[in-house]
Amino acid sequence: MTTTAKKLPTIRQLPANLINQIAAGEVIERPASVVKELLENSIDAGARRIEVTIAGGGSELIRISDDGCGMTPEQLPLAVSSHATSKLPDDESLFHVATLGFRGEAIASIGSVSHLTIRSRTESEDSGSELAVRGGVIESPVPCGCPTGTVMEVRNLFFNTPVRHRFLKTAQTERGHIVEAFTRLALANPQIHFVLTNNDKQLYDLPVTERWAARIEAFFGAEVSESLIPINSDDGQIKISGYVCDPSVSRGNNRMQYLFLNGRHIRDRALQHALGESYRGMLMVGRHPVCFLRMDMPADMIDVNVHPSKLEVRFTDGGRIYSRLLQSLRHQFLTTNLTQRVGPPEPIKDDSELRKQPSSELGLPVSVEQQQRQAVIDWARTGQTNNDHANRDGQLGGTPAFQPFPGNNSILNPAGANATGTTNTDMASGATPPPKEQAPWDSTGASQANTLPPNPEADQPSVCYLGFQVHNRYLVTQDESGMVVIDQHALHERVLYERVCAKVLSENASLESQRLLVPEPVSLTPAERTAALEVKETLARIGIEIDEFGGETILIHSYPAMLPKTSPGDMLRTLLESVISAGKQPDPKDLLNHLLSTIACKAAVKAGDPLNSQEITSLLEQKDLYHETHHCPHGRPTALFFSRDELDRMFGRLGPRARS
Repeated sequence: MTTTAKKLPTIRQLPANLINQIAAGEVIERPASVVKELLENSIDAGARRIEVTIAGGGSELIRISDDGCGMTPEQLPLAVSSHATSKLPDDESLFHVATLGFRGEAIASIGSVSHLTIRSRTESEDSGSELAVRGGVIESPVPCGCPTGTVMEVRNLFFNTPVRHRFLKTAQTERGHIVEAFTRLALANPQIHFVLTNNDKQLYDLPVTERWAARIEAFFGAEVSESLIPINSDDGQIKISGYVCDPSVSRGNNRMQYLFLNGRHIRDRALQHALGESYRGMLMVGRHPVCFLRMDMPADMIDVNVHPSKLEVRFTDGGRIYSRLLQSLRHQFLTTNLTQRVGPPEPIKDDSELRKQPSSELGLPVSVEQQQRQAVIDWARTGQTNNDHANRDGQLGGTPAFQPFPGNNSILNPAGANATGTTNTDMASGATPPPKEQAPWDSTGASQANTLPPNPEADQPSVCYLGFQVHNRYLVTQDESGMVVIDQHALHERVLYERVCAKVLSENASLESQRLLVPEPVSLTPAERTAALEVKETLARIGIEIDEFGGETILIHSYPAMLPKTSPGDMLRTLLESVISAGKQPDPKDLLNHLLSTIACKAAVKAGDPLNSQEITSLLEQKDLYHETHHCPHGRPTALFFSRDELDRMFGRLGPRARS
């Protein structure tokens, strides 16, 4: 039997024009890529004014003119050559890149797939020079008249690569991508005057500004600009500045998360995850935060030579940067009043003066339906579940024995409060105030996320705790600046969540479990069974011990003692839903948070539960015990604030015709 030898392919050197077209496939994805590359060149050239003109979604015309340093006639041919750049003066400069562009591929790639014309003049020359490139064919420079700077004109993009041209979307869609590229660079450089014109219609005229918020408002309007929360952090090497939006302003995707590193727009999953973690418990599921953040650090801490479009970077110490971003945002949130406002927003102010120490250790009413609720509170205080609470008080089935201020009937000004805000009755009863410090989850600093204790240095607020209940679900109260409507379930859910978190996290404790006399079999789907066995150790940490039984059945041996009236099988399935939806091995912290929020939700007062005046006062006082009571653990707002000015406006009391 004979075999036929395979013919070896011949290795050949690719022609320069084909090399450029291949590079164009990597760098020039669509017209927006051309705009991005040319704008970056103008910025690197020191321009103070840049004008962008497009037509036909950029495929017909892209013209970018700037007043930068310009190029001499000798430099023009090099500008359109492959891997020729003025931005890397020596080999070592690649590891300390301080410019936006540096690869030397962009202009050569653009010229290979378009009709490119360059006009440029330096300040020292009397006239400029013009260079034309037609589908990669470079013509000789000729003199021309032009101002100092450079004009790059790109026509008939992809004229000689019809396959690429067919993949372009409609002119309107391509225009949208160009506007996005323009937005990113204009946001990163408020010191430059930018102008964008589409089909002879001016879309943006952005003069130089020292107020970055003004540039943000020009793109995204008053809704975003009025909800900006300033961020400023500097540890000597890593500086973070800019704005994040109030949780009331969010989006269904992460496209409005603008991160700039040393003036370069980047996309980084780790930093986006840190951003999401900082908003944990403040946004509802499926919503994403909005941010405009600038990070500055030494060039040797990052590697920008990772991706042809330079959108991705690599950090030498990604964990440190992750922690710095997370801690900076959480610190700002903890010192900002994030109560959702009704009507036009006002500038967000620091609300540290509104923090107060608890005037008493407060619980909630005890009844047959509320024993579980009281058990959570008792356990959060002492670490022990008091299952005999109701019987001991002699109130089983009767009127709740709850006293918000033991030994004192004053609701507005409890007697016996000392300078720190802790009542004498608390001290006598041995109640322990919330801890001043708490241990972090891990070295990343992510623990600040959930429960920072009350601020012991804060003054007591001038707030009136005299409130009333509406429809057995909302509480209405006031302070000197307006009226607050509170969702009683959402607020109590957050308070309980903070208490159990403070107990579990600060003491690094495990949830108390109750051993079942007879293990409970639970039938699961194959996917649920697999997920349960994969997270068996994590489940044990939160009090749920399981074993295989056979087939798709799981045996539950123990269960969190905090929820004695909840079906173990139902709770296990609820937890497994979040495990499966995550699509990966869950973080124990995430799973524990999910269980704690579930405990708080089930133990909290419900919409429809009537509360007496003492219970209302107790719940209102607890609102100021913790830093994050403006949202429930699931991200819903706990309160709506109506300012006095907004109420006056709504009732027509503002203006010269208003009547008293």
